[in-house]
Amino acid sequence: MKAAYARHTRRRFLYNAIAVGMGTPFLAASTVEATSSVDRPLYVPPEEAPHELTFMQWPVNRTVHPDGDFLDHLQQTIAAIANAISSYEPVVMLADRHHHPAAHRLLSNRVTLWDIPTDDLWCRDSGPLFAVHRGGELVVSHIQFNGWGDKQVHTQDARIAERAAQRLNLPLMLARLVGEAGGVEHDGHGLLLAHESSWVNQNRNPGLQKNEIEDRLLATYGAKRMIWSRGVYGQHITDYHIDSLARFTGRNRVLMNLPSRVLADDPFHQAALATRNRLFLRALKWTLFMSRA
Repeated sequence: MKAAYARHTRRRFLYNAIAVGMGTPFLAASTVEATSSVDRPLYVPPEEAPHELTFMQWPVNRTVHPDGDFLDHLQQTIAAIANAISSYEPVVMLADRHHHPAAHRLLSNRVTLWDIPTDDLWCRDSGPLFAVHRGGELVVSHIQFNGWGDKQVHTQDARIAERAAQRLNLPLMLARLVGEAGGVEHDGHGLLLAHESSWVNQNRNPGLQKNEIEDRLLATYGAKRMIWSRGVYGQHITDYHIDSLARFTGRNRVLMNLPSRVLADDPFHQAALATRNRLFLRALKWTLFMSRA
């Protein structure tokens, strides 16, 4: 489920036989195992797979949202989304306990509040990425969030995945990558899609080459192959997340948000067409390869 709209556009996240999403109420709490890398097989299921609940984040940071009226409206919007989802599945709203009374006034009693402090609302990017480990164990495959390349305050949001793993008593598997789940699309059948601008970037992964980042992303999701397109550097807080352009809707099937009128001087329009063309080329190669097999 998508989170909501604020100053910047971002998305959502899920749990159990999981995809990427936002979460639910498990009352386990303890320390978690941390590994130096994702060095064991992991698998992140497709987002259409069954899941148990949705995690969301309560936006509160006044540095991020200095306009009080806007923040009030944003919280009302987030509450409305949470209340709607809670009619169909459990919802856990992450928020510092000091904000619980105010949140309770807007949230349905079907929404559970957890005492995990937040800055902003983008749980797809800063929340835990759930994966299935060899043998069926649920783990958090952890991509480190740094506020979209240190563009935004993230004191609390940088620790949400870790704190959620502790609350759930799940192992935390470190991906050795800085970035956001919104910056990579996965079909749950071995394929990833991403813009280089959101990953191969000095503001997130300085010193890492594209092939190193690709290897770590594949390990983080349990995928086998990846399609890259260049994207757009430095003109949006996310450096042009792929999930604002393209989403997998099944195995090797992509839905794209393309402009109806392409502007030659719009870098996002041009990048979108470049990504589409890259997908067409890869699809053609796969078709030719399969037809020869």
